[in-house]
Amino acid sequence: MPTTVTADFEDATLQTPSSSDESSDHATDETLALREEEPHTEAMEVDPLPGEEQEERNILAAEEGPQSRGGIRDLDDVGFTMEEFTALLSQYDYHFNPGDVVSGTVFNLEPKGSLIDIGAKTAAFMPLQEASINRVEDLADVLQPGDVREFFILSEENEDGQLMLSIRRIEYQMAWERVRQLQKEDATIYSDVFATNRGGALVRVEGLRGFIPGSHISTRKPKEELVEEVLPLKFLEVDEERNRLVLSHRRALVERKMNRLEVGEVVVGSVRGIKPYGAFIDIGGVSGLLHISEISHEHIETSNAVLNVGDQLKVMIIDLDAERGRISLSTKALEPEPGDMLTDPQKVFDRAEEMAALYKQMLEEQVEGEPVNMGAEMAYEA
Repeated sequence: MPTTVTADFEDATLQTPSSSDESSDHATDETLALREEEPHTEAMEVDPLPGEEQEERNILAAEEGPQSRGGIRDLDDVGFTMEEFTALLSQYDYHFNPGDVVSGTVFNLEPKGSLIDIGAKTAAFMPLQEASINRVEDLADVLQPGDVREFFILSEENEDGQLMLSIRRIEYQMAWERVRQLQKEDATIYSDVFATNRGGALVRVEGLRGFIPGSHISTRKPKEELVEEVLPLKFLEVDEERNRLVLSHRRALVERKMNRLEVGEVVVGSVRGIKPYGAFIDIGGVSGLLHISEISHEHIETSNAVLNVGDQLKVMIIDLDAERGRISLSTKALEPEPGDMLTDPQKVFDRAEEMAALYKQMLEEQVEGEPVNMGAEMAYEA
């Protein structure tokens, strides 16, 4: 019996519905219809999301998912931190502003200027007139392709993204700095005269134009003959803001002469000019002032009542002011008798050294710490 049951079960199980069986066919159609209406869950899980939803999914996956060895979070693997990487990138973020000084390489010379590579997106341009503080006719005289120099940025980028550069501006700033230092040192400089005008003479110092007033030119030559002559000069005024550079030839000569002169010394001079307050005496190329009160012990109304231009006389130095370039002189101190300069000037000339020796002895007998200064208040500008 069990065997028969088993056989019947197997037969039922293995039995295939016949195509002619309408009930079986109907069941099959309903089953297929139901399967077609069921949601395809597995397919929806792998189908891509459309449009913005997919982009958001990709972004989230990139932020939250594990990074590959080449990813942005693996900078530590190659020796960089995020901060170091940002700093490195910033080095290549160029910003150029007027007034900046940048390093650049000359790569092309043109008739009107030069093209300079400073790392900007467009080659910068330096006009011919900005190549030097001195006049330049040909760029090849001061620059060559491949030269690496510092350049001053003159202006913002133009419509083509090009910057304007200058070497002259850098040299100009350096020149003023050098001139200020020379003035501070009270240095004597040498420069040749390149032009003259009614007021004086023009020279160049460190490439800057300087002016020598006529009253500070100590020479017997006419000013027009000074062109191309080299003169020793001292600084009178250095003012970068006003672009004023004023120099003195007279001060330089006085200082040079002063190095060989001393108070109490007798020198031979000639009357160079007469003023209401005294006379200017040429003593070896420099002028000293013989004040009217130092001509004689006797009162004198006017200097030209005693002296004439061209007179030769001996004078004694009573004061030296190197800083102001002034020499004060006296003939009164050389008078054997008060009034000899009015009545017998030759006597004063002949006995000048004798009287100067007595004057010097008087100085040595003064109380220590109380030096005699007989003429400091008498010094006037030439």
